[in-house]
This record gives sequence, C-alpha cells and structure tokens, in this order.
Amino acid sequence: MAQQHLDPTDPRSRHAGPVPTGDALAGYLRAQATEFLRALRLHRETGSGANGSEASAEAARALRRSARRISASLHTFQPLLDSDWCEAMRPELAWVSGTLAMEHAYTARLERLLAALHRLSGSAAFPAPTGARAAASPKAGAPAQERGNLTVGAAKAGALLDRQLTLARTRAHSTALQALGSSRFHAVADKVAVLASEVPLAKTAGATDLRPLSTAAQDRLADAVTALPLVVAGHPYNAAALVHGLSPDTVPHPQDAPWHQVRLLLRLHRYAREAVSGPKGNAVVDLRLLAAGQALNRHRDASEASAAAAQAARTPRIAPATAYALGVLHADQRHEVEAARFAFQQAWQKETVGAS
Repeated sequence: MAQQHLDPTDPRSRHAGPVPTGDALAGYLRAQATEFLRALRLHRETGSGANGSEASAEAARALRRSARRISASLHTFQPLLDSDWCEAMRPELAWVSGTLAMEHAYTARLERLLAALHRLSGSAAFPAPTGARAAASPKAGAPAQERGNLTVGAAKAGALLDRQLTLARTRAHSTALQALGSSRFHAVADKVAVLASEVPLAKTAGATDLRPLSTAAQDRLADAVTALPLVVAGHPYNAAALVHGLSPDTVPHPQDAPWHQVRLLLRLHRYAREAVSGPKGNAVVDLRLLAAGQALNRHRDASEASAAAAQAARTPRIAPATAYALGVLHADQRHEVEAARFAFQQAWQKETVGAS
C-alpha cells in the first residue's frame, strides 16, 4: 500500500505537532527577508558586467526566489498582516521578481528553440550553453558546423530567432541593471530590511492558526484544476491545441491562460505549506506536488516558445522556407504543451489518489 502523506494544512494532521500561528509566519517572513538581503549583498559583491557572471546570475535567482515567497505569503496570509503594508509591498516584489526573470527567460527560450530546430532537422545535438556562458556567448545557438547540418529554412529560422531573442535578452539585462540601481528598488530593499527584524502582524495574529488560510489556498488550487479540461489532457496529443495556431492574433494562446493560473496557484499552495511547516528544513516535501509543478513549468516554457516561433514567423519579407520551418517549430512546441499537460494530469491523479 502506498504510504499516506499528511499535509500539514489538513485538519486531520492537527495532532502531528504544535499549531502553527502568526508567530510562525513572522519567523518565515523574517527568514525570507534575510535570504533576500543576503542575495542582494552577493549580487553587489559579484558585480554585473555587460554579460554578468554565474555568481551574479545565481544571486539574481536567489533574489527572485525570496521575493516570490514573501509576496506569496503576503497574498495568502494577508488577514494576519497589516493590510495597507501588504497592498503596497506585493506589486513591488512582483516587479522585482518579474524584472530579474526576463533575461534568464529569453536565454532559456532561445536554447530551447534552437535545440528543437536541430532535433526536428535530424542533425546531431549540440551542447547548449547555459547560465553565464550563454549570456557571454555572442551566438547563443549552435556552432557553425552544426548550423551547416540544418536545412536552409531551419538554419535561417535559427538565425532569425537568435537575432530576435538575443536582442530581447540584452534589453532585459539592461532593464534589470537599471531596476537594481533605481530608487524604486532601493525603497523595496529598505522595506525588506525592516521586515527582517519587524513583521507587521495584526494585533491578534500572533496566536491565530495559519492552517485555515493555507487550506483556503489549497482549495483555490483544487477548484482551478477542476476547471481544467483534464479529460482532454489525458491524451498525449490533443488536436485542439492547434486551433487558432495560425491566427494573426499575437495574444497568448487562448487555451493556455487557465493552465498558467493553475501554475501560480500551485506555487502559492507550496509556499503556504512552507510557512505552515515551520523553520527551513522541517517542511514536508511532497514529490507529487513537485512533479505537478515541474510539468506546469514545462507547459509555460513550451507555450512561450511557441509564441516566440509564431512571432518570428510574422517577420516581414522572410523566405517561404524560413516561414515553413518556424511553422513546424511552432507546431512542435504546441505538442510539447500537450505533453506537459498530460504529465500534469498524471501527477495530479496520483496526488488525488494519495490524498483520498
């Protein structure tokens, strides 16, 4: 029989330990604020040249992680905190996290699309650069000899994507540098520094049980998953994914929005579990939630890559062979979207069975 995993947010686990209260939330927020300040200090020490460095990139990732966790906790547990302070802090933390994420997102998207072009062309795989090596490389794509193995259309499609996404990455890098040096970011850092020592709890929050609010986050996730077309996602490939695939409309794919929302709600649920579970290291790691989250991350990456391929295909005056290669690439990434939905459905079914 499969081992039963107790969720600390589940009322059935009330006997498993002391009741987590607002004081535990304060400790969690202080810890995350300290991590934010530590990452900020590391980022300043390592510096950020034109292309950054691996240490600087890791510091930026740590900044994003802490900012996400603080912002998520303010969202889930806002009734236990000063409301005005939460409303002011959440959009600022989202701005920090989103701004720092863009450079990495463009780099990863380019690597993903170029690797897919090589796979679809039947050429030998090439070692894709990652992290600082990708940022430092003048060409984030394949070496010249590997590009030569591609078809003409695929090679030109890769060159077009390389130009467009490298330019976007460079702009995102500049935007991040400007943001980190801005008075707006300094104001956020000052508030986080205060949070590391003083959490603005409501008067009665210190003795208030965290679990009802954490359970509410879990219920919102369950409701959003229930609204997904999981029956359709139960098949590895879903032809409906290509509906509107050639539409001139540049907005994100209409099917993707609810899945992106579930990804955000799953993150809120995971972070709420962390806050309820107590000090770092005592949190219960649910491998099924982890697998579901990884599937939704792959879904997001494939969805954004397909949109980038479609956008490149709309470039004026490109050759028909280039447009064709980009169309095949777009369809390939939409199939990757469906595969990720299938993986999420499998992970979620296991979670549902384990919790029943």
